[in-house]
Amino acid sequence: MLGPFKILAPFVKITKNADPALARKIAVRAILFSIGALVLAAFLGENILNKYDIPIPILSLSGGIILFLVALLNIIHQFQPTEADEEPVGLPPLSLAINPLAFPTIVTPYGIAAVIVFTSLSPDLNSKLIVVAIVVGIMLLNLLVMFFARHIFNTLSLILVLLGSVLGGRRVVLEAKIIYNALKALLAL
Repeated sequence: MLGPFKILAPFVKITKNADPALARKIAVRAILFSIGALVLAAFLGENILNKYDIPIPILSLSGGIILFLVALLNIIHQFQPTEADEEPVGLPPLSLAINPLAFPTIVTPYGIAAVIVFTSLSPDLNSKLIVVAIVVGIMLLNLLVMFFARHIFNTLSLILVLLGSVLGGRRVVLEAKIIYNALKALLAL
């Protein structure tokens, strides 16, 4: 949901006419915006949940439904014909680091929901910091992939499509399990 597989093609497209230095600047800015947004969302989201006394099973159920629908939509989109996108003309502006790269490509609404769920399910500050560290690690992996995006994309584009299909099916099952576990927890209340 926050990893590098889904950002590879959009980043290559956005930076198609950029020299390597500009592409790196766009990547670094996008990652900094993404990290800031996710950390802010994690702590604000948890505070809002506490303020409105939303129990963890409700949060898990809501997050599971959102994640399930997104995973299902990703599978469905694989079978729809693609439209020809406009080719970028000229050098890309640095503002593309915010939109569409940081939001919604790197930081998706369902990625934000997942981070809120994981921080809310963390029982203590140490666990919450581990979630934040994992998110920062994923963002650094995203940055590394963007630095080598052209090479990776040219070499592995077909494999990445196949891997995306396999992982997409697995995500549907995992999200359904989140819903199942949340319903079990609600029934136990």
